[in-house]
Parts: sequence; C-alpha cells; structure tokens
Amino acid sequence: MDHSGARVRQIRRRLREEGPEWTRGPELDFVAVTLPERDCDLLRDLLIAERAETVVEIGLAYGSSALAIGEALLAAGRPNPRHLVIDPFQWEAYRDTGWRLLVEAGLDPVADLIREPSSLALPRMLTEGTVADAAFVDGSHRFHEVFLDLYYLRKIVKPGGLIVLDDDWAPSIRTAVRYYERNLGWTVIPEAFARGTRIAAGVRTAERMRGSGGPDVAGPPRCRAVRLPAEPFEPDFDAFQPFGEEDR
Repeated sequence: MDHSGARVRQIRRRLREEGPEWTRGPELDFVAVTLPERDCDLLRDLLIAERAETVVEIGLAYGSSALAIGEALLAAGRPNPRHLVIDPFQWEAYRDTGWRLLVEAGLDPVADLIREPSSLALPRMLTEGTVADAAFVDGSHRFHEVFLDLYYLRKIVKPGGLIVLDDDWAPSIRTAVRYYERNLGWTVIPEAFARGTRIAAGVRTAERMRGSGGPDVAGPPRCRAVRLPAEPFEPDFDAFQPFGEEDR
C-alpha cells in the first residue's frame, strides 16, 4: 500500500476528469450521485485534522468520498487505519465501480466493504465493540433510516468524535439530525464546510443533475459536520425538545 497517498490522489484526479468507467444510465448520473470534489477535499482535511484512525462510511456508490476518506486515513499517520464501508447496493446498483476504484488505489488493506443494509450492519458493529473516530453518512435519505443510522452511530463513534452528513439540504436528513442536535448535545461545526458546495432551498435530485448546486449558490452547505458531546448522556424522557421543520 502506498502510504504517501500518491496513488489515491491519482485515482481521485482521474475520476474527477474522466468520470467512472461505468454508470447506471443517464450521462449525468455520476454528477447527481457523487460527492463533489470540493466537498471531498474538505472532508479529507477535516478527518486529517482529527487524526482519524477508524471511519465508518454509509454509502459507497462511485467511490468519490471513500477515496477522500482513504487519503485522509493515510495522511493522518495512525498505526492501524480502518475504513468500514457499508453499501448493500454496491454490486446491484453500481456494479462494484466504487469498490474497484478503492482496490485500484491500493486501499483494500485498509477498507472493508460490508454488503448489507446499515440497519443490520451498524448494530452488529456495536455488538462487536467497534469504536470509530468519525463517520460519513450518505446512505438512504428516508427519514426513518437516517434517524436509525444516527442512533447507532452515536454509540459507535467515540465521545467527542465527528459525524458528517451529505445532502443536509434534504428535509428528511436535516430533520433527523436536528433531533440529535436539540436533544443529545450534538454541536454543528459550521466552518467545516463553509467553503463547500451549496444547494438552493427546495432543490430536488433532478435539479441537482442540471447543475443547480455550487459554491456560489445562495443556500445552505451541502454537507454538515457535527461533534458528539465529550461526555455521552441519555436525556430525561420529559426533557424532549421538538425538532420538526416547523420548529426551526
């Protein structure tokens, strides 16, 4: 494995300039699905600053964010880097395109691909005693599934660790993470993606494919980074704080 990360950067550059060798169909599918390079770089830099050693990622797709995470793990210089990637649809939907890029980049000694739903993988990881420094969430965008991912990740990611969410503009995702911010002490790190891609309010996937997102769009950052409290706690049942869209 190239511990300098040069091979990873080479694969990332090729993916940016040429796109993946295979996509699901429409030419712009890669643009709509993948995390933009600007945000990948910010994710990488954030994980390097954290000196992350173990990262859980939900959703692999074409591998852009996974390559950035792999680059960060090598650059952080920790003794046992580990990248746990959960994607039950990597073959069915993406023909292993993202995984093949990780292998080509020489990251397979560090990365493990878990080909099952996060609703099954995360509780098993918790039972096995997995502890992560950070997590990147870009799986299902259904509220109940995002909420469940975050429920388990707050137990897997170490106290004071990081969770980064893609597509924070989506009401289902924004609402799910708001519960944890208001009720469990998660703290937003606004500067983490202040220079990242922004998505106009109310934009949907089809509009993203037509290029509605970008650094100069008047809207919230596409990604959100939150820090877990240094001392985990369970709130009293009567301390519940509403967290719906109407409570912004």
